[in-house]
Amino acid sequence: MTTITAAPVRKDVLVTCAPDRAFQVFAAEMGRWWLKSHSLAASGQAKVVVEPFAGGAWYEVGNEGERCDWGHVLAWEPPARLVLIWRLSPDFTYDPALHTEVEVTFTPEGHGTRVRLEHRMLENYGAAGAQMSHVFDSPNGWGGLIASYVAAAGA
Repeated sequence: MTTITAAPVRKDVLVTCAPDRAFQVFAAEMGRWWLKSHSLAASGQAKVVVEPFAGGAWYEVGNEGERCDWGHVLAWEPPARLVLIWRLSPDFTYDPALHTEVEVTFTPEGHGTRVRLEHRMLENYGAAGAQMSHVFDSPNGWGGLIASYVAAAGA
């Protein structure tokens, strides 16, 4: 039996705000910084919702009101930590059987906050795991999303 390993994707940035604000922008204001080009809704993205509790839903609402599920909240620990279950397949459709995790930590550093994101358990994509690691690690993946987040958190 062959074990497929896919490297987790990690992003590490410093934002110029306190941890509580950095957490707020990341979770409650995700629709401000999530790239509109990364919408699952046919009508385009109106907002992104991260329900503020463990077990809460993580989803997008389209401009015409349609809901597109992305995953769930596994851990909600403001202002220090957020863990989201990502349930989007390689073709970016919702798969309730898929479980990968996006952990984000917020640590005070100087006059700002060190934000570390790790998208892990990519081996759960099976044969597509290595490909998805490259997709998530690309400028069009978490790289672009985190850059947009940094701009929003610093605003």
